[in-house]
Amino acid sequence: MDILKIFAPTTVAFIIGILITPIISGFLYKHQMWKKKSVAVATDGEVATISQKLHNDEERKTPRMGGVVIWASAIITIFLFWLISMFDGPTLSKLNFLSRNQTWLPIFTLIIGALVGLVDDYFSVTERYDQKAGGLSSNKRLLAIFIISLIGAWWFYAKLEMTDIIIPFWGIWHANLLFILFFIIVMLGTYSGGVIDGLDGLSGGVFSIIFSAYGLIAYFQNQLDLSAFCFVLVGGLLAFLWFNIPPARFYMSETGTMALTITLVVIAFLTKQVLVLPIIAFPLVISSGSSIIQLLSKRFWHKKVFLVAPLHHHFQALGWPAYKVVMRYWVIGMIFASIGIIVALLGLK
Repeated sequence: MDILKIFAPTTVAFIIGILITPIISGFLYKHQMWKKKSVAVATDGEVATISQKLHNDEERKTPRMGGVVIWASAIITIFLFWLISMFDGPTLSKLNFLSRNQTWLPIFTLIIGALVGLVDDYFSVTERYDQKAGGLSSNKRLLAIFIISLIGAWWFYAKLEMTDIIIPFWGIWHANLLFILFFIIVMLGTYSGGVIDGLDGLSGGVFSIIFSAYGLIAYFQNQLDLSAFCFVLVGGLLAFLWFNIPPARFYMSETGTMALTITLVVIAFLTKQVLVLPIIAFPLVISSGSSIIQLLSKRFWHKKVFLVAPLHHHFQALGWPAYKVVMRYWVIGMIFASIGIIVALLGLK
């Protein structure tokens, strides 16, 4: 029954995602929801010469907002199984995984992140955007993430009374009030990993691996509702990936990456396995880290470490075909996700 509770919603989320994609993509193409200009400047204000060659949205005319497929299919599935559970029958009632202590907060985070990201995407495609940020300014996006993280931290601390964090192979850290600060820092850091949405198939595959890993951790910790939620997101991600492999029908963009990165943080804290997040989400770490290293190096030493950042574009600039970069990221992602699962589960003993 536990397996059915997890994989039935996953399958349904995938099917729903496949079914709603023609409607969503049709709307995006009809209204020309793609960037009308390539990246003009880098985050440090310099002309982004290489990025202009790699990012050619205005030539490919590939819409943004593809992340709608992911969160829409997940939300529809969640409430569909909630409605099904209201019918009489022991089997049907057990399929519901909408619960206050495990899934309310990640669902709320997913929706809020998706909506804020959707606004950013809308501004970017209608040319009402900040030249550097390509949508809402970086400060506005970071402010939004800060507010969401503050609300999430308060909910954990005051409502769920969860302030403990597992340190693998050591024990429990009773963070108490420091939990709030730690939560905010982790969410801001993880959100920066959203820069991985840069090549066809890259973000969909990487996020599928990450959420599968946390779904397994939650399952083995007997957090079945949370595990089901993780795999529902995987179902939506696989539906998105079906249409995002080269040539991509659309990009995930901010409405997907913002929703997924901040929801991932909530899941990591709910499992109390946030300290393995850098391992499981290693592809996000190296993408975000490479951008930070590049920015600092150019500012303080006036030279580049990478041809272009994030790292996946560096490999692309070296001449690697995009598909090779993507598939190697998938391989690295699976390896580190496996290591993270092992550390999380063995670290409990």
